[in-house]
Amino acid sequence: MSNKQDSKAVDSVLIRRLYYFFEPYKWWALLAIGLTLSAAFLGTVRPKLTQIAVDDYIAVDDYSGLLWIIMLLGLALVGEFIILVANTYLTRWFGQGALYRLRNAVFEKIQSLHVQFFDKNPIGRLITRTTNDIEALSELLSDGIVNMIGDLFRIFFILYFMLAMSWELTIIAILVLPILFYSTFWFKGKVRSAFLEVRDQIARLNSFVQEHISGMAVVQLFNREKKQKNRFESINADHREAHIQTIFYFSIFWPVVEVLASLAMALVVWYGGARALMDEVTFGVLLAFIQYVRQFFNPIRGLSEKYNTLQSALASSERIFDVLDTEKEVIESESPIQINHVRGKVEFKNVWFSYNKDDEVILKDVSFKAEPGELLAIVGATGAGKSTIINLLMRYYDIEEGEILLDDHNIKEFSLTGLRENFGLVLQDNALFSGTVLENITLGNENISREEVIKASKEVDSHKFISKLPSGYDYVLNERGASLSMGQRQLICFVRAMVYDPKILILDEATSSVDSETEELVSKACNKMMKGRTSIVIAHRLSTIRGADKILVMHKGKIREEGSHNSLLEKEDGIYRKLYELQYRDQDVITSGTE
Repeated sequence: MSNKQDSKAVDSVLIRRLYYFFEPYKWWALLAIGLTLSAAFLGTVRPKLTQIAVDDYIAVDDYSGLLWIIMLLGLALVGEFIILVANTYLTRWFGQGALYRLRNAVFEKIQSLHVQFFDKNPIGRLITRTTNDIEALSELLSDGIVNMIGDLFRIFFILYFMLAMSWELTIIAILVLPILFYSTFWFKGKVRSAFLEVRDQIARLNSFVQEHISGMAVVQLFNREKKQKNRFESINADHREAHIQTIFYFSIFWPVVEVLASLAMALVVWYGGARALMDEVTFGVLLAFIQYVRQFFNPIRGLSEKYNTLQSALASSERIFDVLDTEKEVIESESPIQINHVRGKVEFKNVWFSYNKDDEVILKDVSFKAEPGELLAIVGATGAGKSTIINLLMRYYDIEEGEILLDDHNIKEFSLTGLRENFGLVLQDNALFSGTVLENITLGNENISREEVIKASKEVDSHKFISKLPSGYDYVLNERGASLSMGQRQLICFVRAMVYDPKILILDEATSSVDSETEELVSKACNKMMKGRTSIVIAHRLSTIRGADKILVMHKGKIREEGSHNSLLEKEDGIYRKLYELQYRDQDVITSGTE
């Protein structure tokens, strides 16, 4: 019993929350309900007009009166048709408006969430939330609720006219309702859990497809097509079984409704026909009742279908609101400070951090300082915590202990927008989107002109290759810039960072994925960009950071060494010297082998 109450409570909460997105259209919805009630009345008044035509006019050969009734029947049909057309357009219109608001809210929420959220949630699952799950609400928000109200009133009108004509026949007609109600409640319990399982399997399927299409080159390289095909077949089979489960329940429920409707019709014909032979019921009443019984089960079928829609929508809305209810782990200050001219001083003070409370500590009592205009380099083995420093500096995550300062202000005192607008970030993985080169550089910022983009491109030696593209800056890139080389994609990312004129430039392995020739070009671009800016560079290739003002050597979450390139090389047993000798020894071996 408690589970049913909990389920009802959850459903009512979800419906109230969905109403928020529907609220701007509530007056249009009321108009739609009015139109639906009008159509319901016109549809149910026709059998009554048929009864009047038979008993009051055909039976007494009153052809003029019959013509008048036929005209009323025609007007009822035309009126119902016009109202249904208008109502269908209206409900679809405001339903799509509500979906538009909901989809925007979900996407905006996803953009505002901390990076750790994306570490735990597959991209395919989030795509399902913003597409499939929201689309599952389409029919409910469009015409589902309005039509449910219309079906309920249609049943009320039918019962009213039936009782007005014969209460005895009405009782005979609704004798099957207890069986129908029991079947409906059974169906309700089964189909809800089935739809929840369907939504889970859709998300799982989308996640798998998205991941393996993105990594198709790796799958083909290692000849894992057959293995991945088998895994896909397994996931697809679970998806199929979830759908078949819902089909199974519908395959039982719909025949039950049809049989009960036919049984009700048979009872009316049996009982009403006997009363008509004894002149206790007129032929017009019997004919009207037959029509009403047929109409009576249509809205019941409609309510069952809408209940199907409602359950699917509620199952989807649960997942949508799971995303919307995700708490932000990076909380902005209620009264953020605003510094008009950031100098670019960065300082870490005794910073401790781990990605999850139960996980290994990533940074352990890290302290360092980068003065305005300095070039700070960070080196170390994979997993030493280099990229974590960057993530913390831009508040993709929040630290557990210590302080991170920007111009002697704790970065938590800034708004996230105010903080991040001071940084220019170039990653090893080029973040390009479908669209023109110009759009990828400005990211839709209307305050950045084409002339500023061209100027920034020239400063980092990118204008030459962009100009040679078929449409220059208007050349449309494929997804992730696949039509360009790795070096070209990286140079576009450099232009993007440059055009926003950041006070602090961050390069995270920005040259590790390019060839030697492109690296030289990219290195020149780096040098030009770093002039006059505080720069933080993470690099595996130590040759790119020889001119750094300060180098931090990280090992297992701690800063083990700090100094300039030359001072660190002077330490005979130093980590930096070992890294340097190992890297150049490997290069010497490669060179001699080539010779």
